[in-house]
Amino acid sequence: MPVFLLWFFVVGVGAVTGSFLNVCIHRLPLRLSVVRPGSACPACRRPIAWHDNIPLLSYIVLLGRCRSCHAPISPRYPIVEASTALLFALLFARYGPTPDFVQKAILAAALVALIVIDARHQILPNVITLPGIALGLLSSPLRADAASRPVRDAILGCAFGYAIPWAINACYLLWQAARGVPGDRREDGIGQGDFKLLAMIGAFLGLRLLLFTLFFGAVSGALFGVAMILFRGYGWKSKLPYGVFLGGAALLALFAGDPCVRWYAGLIGIDR
Repeated sequence: MPVFLLWFFVVGVGAVTGSFLNVCIHRLPLRLSVVRPGSACPACRRPIAWHDNIPLLSYIVLLGRCRSCHAPISPRYPIVEASTALLFALLFARYGPTPDFVQKAILAAALVALIVIDARHQILPNVITLPGIALGLLSSPLRADAASRPVRDAILGCAFGYAIPWAINACYLLWQAARGVPGDRREDGIGQGDFKLLAMIGAFLGLRLLLFTLFFGAVSGALFGVAMILFRGYGWKSKLPYGVFLGGAALLALFAGDPCVRWYAGLIGIDR
């Protein structure tokens, strides 16, 4: 296959995947099927014809409006499609036509959906994270960037991905108990959806890149939280969509994680 056709195929698959992610983003928080019924306009509920459901192109042709009722279409739809297509292209440039690319593309698609859902609803659906954990573990032998024991690395990443936030949250609950907060008034410091998200990331990326994700996710989340407190009137107990920052950090890990880990390992004088 000519190279330009291969690139066209990768970008096209990314855009189509993004279109499916839009369905997931809209329906999963409502506990609706992502298969049936077919896509319809949220405003007039009229079914969307196939020629009006072509990723990116249909939005441009329709000028961002429903053909039937002319209601505006959320720009989220083309943004998700374009972002997924771009991620697939960047991953293909990095990993080439390899099984490793397929594994990373699946993770990237799952992260896009989880980031947008968490930003809108502050939930991380189990229907994405739990199958993601299983798929990350089962596909770990495909990782060309893995250590000499990729399966063990995936298991460790998954286990620590769940255990670290669970332990932090347990300590926070114990701290509340020590202060005399009644059991029915104690609040989680980290949502359980984040436990499963990090377990999924660890299953796909292994222990080292899980720690990279935790660090950059925590730093970016903390900076955002401080900015919201200073400029938007948030309180210290205001809930933040932490999955957005963890998911973003995991996407960063796909491209910059390994070089950063190698640099840090060399800086402190240990092997990668």
